[in-house]
Amino acid sequence: MTGSVRSPSAGRSPGRAQPELTRMRSMSFLRRQLVTAALTANAIRPVPGFRGGLATFFPGWLTSELAPQLLGITAADAAVQVARGGARRQRRGLAVAAASAAGLGYLIHLARQVQQQAEDALVEGIGYDYVEQLDAKPTPADLAVPWRKLVYPFRMRTDEVEVLRNLPYAPEHGRRGLLDVYRPAGREVSGAPVLLQVHGGGWTIGNKDQQGIPLMQHMAAKGWVCVAINYRLAPRDPFPAQIVDVKRAIAWIREHIAEHGGDPDYIAITGGSAGGHLTALAAVTPNDPAYQPGFEDVDTSVQVAVPHYGVYDFAGCTGLRSAELMRDKFLAPRIVRQRWEDAPEVFEAASPLLRVTKEAPDFFVLHGTHDGLVSVEQARLFVERLREQGGATVVYAELPGAQHAFDVFPSIRSSHVVRAIDRYLHWHWNGWRREHGRG
Repeated sequence: MTGSVRSPSAGRSPGRAQPELTRMRSMSFLRRQLVTAALTANAIRPVPGFRGGLATFFPGWLTSELAPQLLGITAADAAVQVARGGARRQRRGLAVAAASAAGLGYLIHLARQVQQQAEDALVEGIGYDYVEQLDAKPTPADLAVPWRKLVYPFRMRTDEVEVLRNLPYAPEHGRRGLLDVYRPAGREVSGAPVLLQVHGGGWTIGNKDQQGIPLMQHMAAKGWVCVAINYRLAPRDPFPAQIVDVKRAIAWIREHIAEHGGDPDYIAITGGSAGGHLTALAAVTPNDPAYQPGFEDVDTSVQVAVPHYGVYDFAGCTGLRSAELMRDKFLAPRIVRQRWEDAPEVFEAASPLLRVTKEAPDFFVLHGTHDGLVSVEQARLFVERLREQGGATVVYAELPGAQHAFDVFPSIRSSHVVRAIDRYLHWHWNGWRREHGRG
């Protein structure tokens, strides 16, 4: 006689099994809504401090930038439960879903406000009449949320732009010494303005094809030539290898970008996080021989810088506790590979905030108030120093509710940021051309 295995539900009548299935569905729905509510609460009010920010950044970032998609999923899930006749049984889950929906709606509201906030920053920084200096005034369609593009937020291909990949600018460094060139597809360009994109990743990770894509595609479609670079990473290559490579890329642009339709005399530089730090540092240290070993005579100045959520206090000089913790717990052991006490001059030289002079170029600085990795106070103090000691124009857009990395993929917030940078850079390019007789 062979044995048999009875399932846990064997012998139960359908009448007893049905309520248990319904109860399991109810608990599953409630759990899903509690998770969504926790993610939403974290995005609205992230845990403060350097240590807390490290843990809450990633879920807070995705929730903030994908709030419309999460709202749609939450509403659909609740609608399914109601359609099954579970409104009374699921009242706790539905109440949590309603709270999540309200929170997600608030996040969407904050993201949509960026259009006006960025515009206000531009008007404050460069004048209410700056639009008159653009080639064409932005239309309402140019400023509206591109909802259709947000349906697939991670699809970032366009037929309007061609990409020349893996060109060597520092061949001795292998794939870390490669760059990509983005330019308009299907037409020749000559003398186009150049935008250099420096990726982030804590100076330890990241690649040239992972960040800045929405901005580069947008600008290349408008006729710019964009360059995205890899650079050597710590801890294998301690700082200042990273800024040396950025300077090498600028030197490559000076020598070779005309072959790809760009103007070697006009370089804008941008990047986020560690890329924001390197962007700002490159901009305020033109032709610094300490960062140009073997190519000291090359002009590595840039005409304008657009750093996003950057690190401006490498040395902990501002007195911000978060900056000191970053210096001692991360920058010293992982990036510089020296203790602050042993080499304070290395950290101070690497702090854009301490390197501002009258020769600093124009800046458009962007930072989110809810940044869990780099305190917004760093951006405020950097902008204050630029305005006090620099001799150029400074635009500062502080984005309420924005986390770190708010521009990595297409979202409501990033679409407004990209188009604000577009307006700013075209204003700057047109002014530079007039000043240099290129108009």
